[in-house]
Amino acid sequence: MQFVSSTDSHIHPLPFRFYFWVVVFLAGSGLTASIYLSISHFRVYTDISYRSFCAISRAINCDTVSQSPYAIFLDAPLAVWGILGYMFLLIFIVLIVGSKNSRARGWAIAFTLSLAFSGYSVVLAFISSYYIHAYCIVCVYTYAVNFLLAYMTWLVRRRFENKNYIQALRLDMVHLRSQPKLCLGITGALVCCIIAISAYFPSYWKLDLAKNPLKLTTGITEDGHPWIGSDSANLVITEYSDYLCFQCKKMNYYIRQLIARHPGRIKLIHRHFPMDSRFNPILKAPFHEGAGIMSLVVIHAAENGKFWPVNDYFFKIAGHGNRIDIGELSAKLGLNASKIKKSLNDPNTRQKLMRDIEDGLRLGITGTPSYEINGKVYRGNIPGEIIKKVES
Repeated sequence: MQFVSSTDSHIHPLPFRFYFWVVVFLAGSGLTASIYLSISHFRVYTDISYRSFCAISRAINCDTVSQSPYAIFLDAPLAVWGILGYMFLLIFIVLIVGSKNSRARGWAIAFTLSLAFSGYSVVLAFISSYYIHAYCIVCVYTYAVNFLLAYMTWLVRRRFENKNYIQALRLDMVHLRSQPKLCLGITGALVCCIIAISAYFPSYWKLDLAKNPLKLTTGITEDGHPWIGSDSANLVITEYSDYLCFQCKKMNYYIRQLIARHPGRIKLIHRHFPMDSRFNPILKAPFHEGAGIMSLVVIHAAENGKFWPVNDYFFKIAGHGNRIDIGELSAKLGLNASKIKKSLNDPNTRQKLMRDIEDGLRLGITGTPSYEINGKVYRGNIPGEIIKKVES
């Protein structure tokens, strides 16, 4: 039996199965997109050569969105929660709403869930616009899916329901209570998944160097640049890096882990190349504001034998705002706060930074991270064949 409201009595709706399968398709496509986003998020943090298909520009860039701290919620990527949400909606629609003898029931709840998904999409779009300043194409696709789900579930209610929303919601709850085992099973599975994800999902995005117990040899080159690894290494890598560059952070973590596994084979020399328009002449518009100041602080730390602790600290806090708390930094790492502030305007400190930038420009470096190996410059990452020689 089909229920049609009196106001829509002149409308001849399509068969129920049409609406049903459209909603199933939309929820399934949202699930597929969330699975892709979860895989992409994982690869952004673990694959040094990965670049998503929609990393098109500074404003349209899925990788930038994935690198944001806003991509994590309750100790798991948002995309993982998206998988759980779409799966729950699919199971609910197929097992409860799709029942032949109750096809008018459950749609008010489905509409409520879809409306909640849409509201969440609005929040995420706001964050992308005003905090991340970049958009993910696949994320935008899921926003569209959520709004279409809300529209289709609303439309089904208009076509097959003769009750208002509140009445329909009450009847849906009564219908759910008539299937206690099924509802408790679905709800219990959902709660268990939420607890398991929050408690046990691996935090691969933290890139925590503190987990490495091995103390590596460090030193200063004849030219005054800090290095880590082995002074007699076969492979010497000179990095040009920016503390607000996510790929620099990821590569720093990867190379340090590589050195830890092969401590006698690699020597990593650090050079500063902040992509900050206040310091780097290659930039014509504001970008990575604060990266230059961070480099000055690290240069001062190097003069006091604290380069690597401060270097690691800045990479750790990168992405959590550009503000540097000098007091907190000095307390944590054993530096003098007043001397740090004084060094920011010290001509010698600034000259050291500009020497690194000028040397990078002479090599043709236009972005970070960049690596000089045996006189050749590699941008973004280090070729696999070079890494294989170290690991063989």
